[in-house]
Amino acid sequence: MLQRLFTAYAAGAVAALIASLALWIAGRAELTTALEVSIAPALTWPWLSQRMAWGGIWALLFPLLRPRRMSPVRKGLLLSLAPSAAALFYFMPEAGRGTLGRELGELTPVVVVLANALWGWALGRLLGFVEGKSRGRHR
Repeated sequence: MLQRLFTAYAAGAVAALIASLALWIAGRAELTTALEVSIAPALTWPWLSQRMAWGGIWALLFPLLRPRRMSPVRKGLLLSLAPSAAALFYFMPEAGRGTLGRELGELTPVVVVLANALWGWALGRLLGFVEGKSRGRHR
């Protein structure tokens, strides 16, 4: 079980790196600005490392998801709803950005859910790959 948790944490951190870079690129390319959402993070180590740490922490919940028939990617996408809800209903209001972060723009919830969905997709792909490797096959 400890190995599964370590693997989940590592995959969550890598998935957060992928999602964070995508969010940074979206900000640099002014895609978020086009949506009238004020999310355009600077690519700094404090911002990136915090997101990677949280990505790993949230991923610790992955092994607890019980639907065995569900693919790892679907589990990741389902799990991505948890950090989305935490960001939109707790962290953003606490930071003074309003419920759902709407002080940053009306479409902020869409950007947050999509960024976290990318994290969940990457998490599922990574863990599915590791699971396939441990069973001697690729998915």
